[in-house]
Amino acid sequence: MEMKLAEMRVDQFSEALASDAPAPGGGSAAALEAALGAGLVAMVCRLTQEKAQFARYRAELLAVQTRAEALRCALLDVMDRDTEAFLQVSRAFPMPKSTEEEKAARSAAIQKGLELCTQTPLEIMKLAAEALDLAASLLGRFNENAASDLGVAALSLQAGLRGAWLNVCINIGSLRDKALAQRCREEGEALLHHALPLAERITGEVGQVIQG
Repeated sequence: MEMKLAEMRVDQFSEALASDAPAPGGGSAAALEAALGAGLVAMVCRLTQEKAQFARYRAELLAVQTRAEALRCALLDVMDRDTEAFLQVSRAFPMPKSTEEEKAARSAAIQKGLELCTQTPLEIMKLAAEALDLAASLLGRFNENAASDLGVAALSLQAGLRGAWLNVCINIGSLRDKALAQRCREEGEALLHHALPLAERITGEVGQVIQG
């Protein structure tokens, strides 16, 4: 059984990413980037809860930490599913196309794979946007010794979000279901509109904390 991407060592994953294999690629990297961001949000919560001055926020911090951990795991799961979706398209292209029936079956298989290739990065965007909501909720009530960690969390989530959007865009152009393509485009644009300002706000406030 082939090893899942999430089970690879860091050096194994980076080597696979650097190879001439088409997968894992940008979609998987975007998912991992966002997973790292969610992990850092959970880390900041843990480092804040231990401080007496934040005791009144302990319940809220624990809730954010728990959800951030769930998002981290979900992003690692979709990282593998994104690669599998791409491989499904790759397996469809060599299908026989000698008869009209074969051509129709091949075309349907390709379109089904492309739909999955659109849905998985859109899911990454949703998860990353939610993690940015969590990160923003920590502003004004986090351990400032972890300010750089919160900033890197926001940058990682922003990179994951933008990277996933590129993967949505590259696939919707090949979808024959134009209504689905339009829905995916609108949903992705709405996520960007909501989440990117949050990332800017977080990094801006973190920068102010660090610079004093």
